[in-house]
Amino acid sequence: MADRVRTDYRISSYDSPLIRTQGRGAARGGRGGPVSRGRPPPPNSSKSKREAILDLSKYVNERIRVKFTGGREVTGILKGYDQLLNLVLDEVEEEIQEPEPQNRSLGLVVLRGPTITLLSPVDGSEEIANPFIAQE
Repeated sequence: MADRVRTDYRISSYDSPLIRTQGRGAARGGRGGPVSRGRPPPPNSSKSKREAILDLSKYVNERIRVKFTGGREVTGILKGYDQLLNLVLDEVEEEIQEPEPQNRSLGLVVLRGPTITLLSPVDGSEEIANPFIAQE
């Protein structure tokens, strides 16, 4: 039994074919935990907590407008949110532009964060004419 050598075959992340390694185990990073590879560990005392880009807490219980990828647009009262920008809106109305402009009432909805492209408060904002359209 002592003359047996454990042999593993692993596929390298490089373009080379199978690499033959002999009993590398945990000391070389195989299922034994992270390997530092000569880099010092980051200091724990200087770790800063990641701050959110958007502070949506000031818009809770306020009416907001949300635009999605694909062109849909809704307005509603923000009731809740999370770090992935998933939103809970109440009294939601979808503004449908085609074939003719109309509003559709949706009630209470959950909006997925990855599909949101624009988020703005309704109060304090107004629509302006497009300055890039050629004047006639």
